[in-house]
Amino acid sequence: MKFLNKLTKWAIIPILFLVLLMYIFNVDYLLRAVRTVYFNGHDTAFLDDYHYFPNREVKKGVAQPWAIAKDYNSVPATKILENTHKELQTVAYMIIKNDSIWHESYYDGYGKDSKSNSFSMAKSIVTLALGKAIMEGKITGLDQKVVDFFPELKGEYAKDVTVGDLSSMASGLSWDEHYYSPFSIVTRAYFDDELKNVILGLEVSEKPGQSFKYLSGATELLAMCVEKATGEYLSDYVSKEFWQPLGAENDALWQLDHEGDGIEKAYCCFASNARDFARFGKLMKQDGKWNGQQLLDSAFVQKCITPRFPESPQYGYGWWMHTINGKKLYYMRGHLGQFVIVIPEDDLIIVRLGHIKGLQTETDPHSDDLYVYVDEAYEMLAQRK
Repeated sequence: MKFLNKLTKWAIIPILFLVLLMYIFNVDYLLRAVRTVYFNGHDTAFLDDYHYFPNREVKKGVAQPWAIAKDYNSVPATKILENTHKELQTVAYMIIKNDSIWHESYYDGYGKDSKSNSFSMAKSIVTLALGKAIMEGKITGLDQKVVDFFPELKGEYAKDVTVGDLSSMASGLSWDEHYYSPFSIVTRAYFDDELKNVILGLEVSEKPGQSFKYLSGATELLAMCVEKATGEYLSDYVSKEFWQPLGAENDALWQLDHEGDGIEKAYCCFASNARDFARFGKLMKQDGKWNGQQLLDSAFVQKCITPRFPESPQYGYGWWMHTINGKKLYYMRGHLGQFVIVIPEDDLIIVRLGHIKGLQTETDPHSDDLYVYVDEAYEMLAQRK
């Protein structure tokens, strides 16, 4: 027993020393990361991690349930699609045709009301909030300078960066988009409890507005500008201007850096379900109009889904774009393969949520599972009687 007590004491000493070093070198956020991710059997952020962070409610209003197609779920998923669902651990897959749910499947214990992390699909939502703030005159336009809201912004080009640069991923921010590195800035941002300080500690080190470079920090800074311009928490603003008018059936949750007056982890971490996520796709498909009300300026909607840089046709302002089999589409996208895909010419919305993302290569900015979710939806629709 004495030996065990001594062994325990000697084991505790290096652990305490390690913890002390983390605080000295300002990487104590790693304690939260280890506790949240690794102790739950993961090696990166995961779908249900909202349970382990403080959240702010995005409150619903009067629910507007989706119409259900007469031939709902009459065509089973194709073999290719089912194999993909199994391989990539899909939790929700939905096809909405002509504004009616035509097909939906759930897996791994998930259902129509189950929440899961949006990850970077939230970036599209933040850009819509920007559009609303511009529409209301609270932000003058895409060319308004970020220093108008945060004059303390650092870096050689701090005075040049605009809110439009942030939305279009042309910010020039010093940021490292490596999700699996424990020491990257994106990991710190995810687990640090003072996110505003992390973002304002960055520098605008490259000339903004020149080219596309995907950086999550840009969206976080954009959300901070929206919050400053509107005088409201981002969750409250999105609830009032979108979630309630769109008739979401469930309250959503947006992760915060800390309890109370914390700010939203706006570049990610909006927890909702497939049916409610799809409403953003429908709003875009309808050029910003919902139930006869113009929630967003139609010109802004078109701006979102038009490439800013010809050499980067995959991205506009907060939204991804592509053409598959001659069909033009735009979509929301998140870590681990979260998608809301809109194909306007066929009045089609496809939603996929899950645990694993398909292969992403250096030669294609779109992961290979995107093609499967689109192609197999058309294969299924072709079998309708």
